[in-house]
Amino acid sequence: MADRHEQVHDGATDGPQVLLGDGDEEADPQRLRRITAWRQADRLLSRVPVDRSLGELLASLTEGAPTVTDPDRPADIYGNGIVAELEERIAGLLGTEAAAFFPTGTMAQQVALRCWAGRTGNATVALHPLAHPEVHERGALAAVSGLRTVHPTTEPRLPTADEIRDFAEPFGTLMLELPLRDAGFVLPTWEELEAVVAAARERDAVVHFDGARLWECTSRFGRELPEIAALADSVYVSFYKTLGGISGAALAGSASLVEEARTWRHRYGGQLFQQFPAALAALIGLDRELPKLPSYVAQAKVVAAALAEGFTEAGAGWFRVHPEAPHTHQFQVWLPYPADVLEEAALRQAEETGVALFRLWHAAAAGPPGVSFTEVTVSEAALEWTAADVRAAVAEFLKRVAQQQ
Repeated sequence: MADRHEQVHDGATDGPQVLLGDGDEEADPQRLRRITAWRQADRLLSRVPVDRSLGELLASLTEGAPTVTDPDRPADIYGNGIVAELEERIAGLLGTEAAAFFPTGTMAQQVALRCWAGRTGNATVALHPLAHPEVHERGALAAVSGLRTVHPTTEPRLPTADEIRDFAEPFGTLMLELPLRDAGFVLPTWEELEAVVAAARERDAVVHFDGARLWECTSRFGRELPEIAALADSVYVSFYKTLGGISGAALAGSASLVEEARTWRHRYGGQLFQQFPAALAALIGLDRELPKLPSYVAQAKVVAAALAEGFTEAGAGWFRVHPEAPHTHQFQVWLPYPADVLEEAALRQAEETGVALFRLWHAAAAGPPGVSFTEVTVSEAALEWTAADVRAAVAEFLKRVAQQQ
């Protein structure tokens, strides 16, 4: 089974992917097998950058560059040129005064939270225990930035207004991950989000949105990006999650906050000499993927319902599709089998039928042994799938699961 930290938190379609910079593919036959199966599959629910060769990715970047900029212009140096253009584009999309490009979202959020700690005089950050900094950053908020975290709730959802209002400890910043990926890409309703933000304001706390996947939240909230971003004092967005970029993120907010963030970006080592490939890929992704996201979210509901029907019809016994109606274009599927059994079945299905229904599977972090989950991402490749296609793929998948018992 793949290690949990082998995942990328999205690419072109925002789903589990395999890092290729972690070592030579040939040194890990199972990894090479996975990549080969995904690349060669005729049908997938999401086709992500790892499905393409290095040459294909470079060709795609070269092909797309003229659609977003003049390829004959000078390359960026320390954040000017195409990078500055991207920053202006993000500020415009989110309706904020300014935005700053960062090489990683981890750095962008650490800088944002550090800036707010200095401005509020309180280094305590309230966030969910399943939020990205708590699960995927190796304690960086405390180790690098000297911040302390507290958890208003441990329920697998974002905190409620009452939980924020009644929380016993003071905090300077409330960080909300939208959607909360490790709880199943879940979101509150728009009214619940407004109430949570208002409760934080009552406590004189600032609000920061971990909006790595903010792009696909508009359908659930029924609001456009500027109205969503306006609830927070700062927002981070990712360029490789959902949009299929190479890397990079942006921190958006007031002009004074962004200017301060640029100083800390330099101190953290994020003032890179040139970043035009990442900036170009981000601009291409904004043009190509952003307009399509509502259709992905709508199709995710079709796929999720069909998966549940397929498991029921095939007599799978216990299973869970979570949320039953996805809040974004991503959701979880849970089954009572070891992760290596499910992953082998998924690979064999892709190799033998050309249909890659699922990708990586992971053992549940808690609960009884032998329960595993996968993350499903629905993107452009899934738009051609009917509910009947999904149900048929489920039957083929479970057939291969049974063969390993």
